[in-house]
Amino acid sequence: MTLQPFIDAGWVIQIHAVSATIALVLGPLAIYRRKRDQVHKVAGYIWVVAMALTAMSSFWIHDFAIVWILSPIHGLAVLALWSLFVGMRHIFQGRVAQHRAVFRSLYWNGALVAGLFNFLPGRVVNRIFFDDYRTAGVYVILIGATLLGLRLVRQLEQRKSMLPAQS
Repeated sequence: MTLQPFIDAGWVIQIHAVSATIALVLGPLAIYRRKRDQVHKVAGYIWVVAMALTAMSSFWIHDFAIVWILSPIHGLAVLALWSLFVGMRHIFQGRVAQHRAVFRSLYWNGALVAGLFNFLPGRVVNRIFFDDYRTAGVYVILIGATLLGLRLVRQLEQRKSMLPAQS
């Protein structure tokens, strides 16, 4: 493991990586804290700013462009920005359950999925962790995708068990 790829990266990638790390680390505190107090509120605002900065900075990263200067990650960035807007609108209008659902979904399906893409060979995060064996990032992606898939299956089963029995 070496931080040299991060140090050598441009300032936009450094801002993107730092804000994404803050969002990944702070996310569970902001979205799973049982007590909805000042700590939750401050952590939540920092998380929202970190997520917005991560999404916005991605528009200046074009390493994996597919169409013109855009890649699938840019679609996730647009979705993340929209989710931040919707989630904040919900809480400002007092819709706590919807606010919680949007931000939990954004954390699990946005931040973590996008985070897994950073382990693709050639990406800075991949080079930081697997400088000598870059294809190892593919295993991280497979393991992460499997865990997220299992989480999704568990959620679907929980929702199905809450539905009224059909006769």
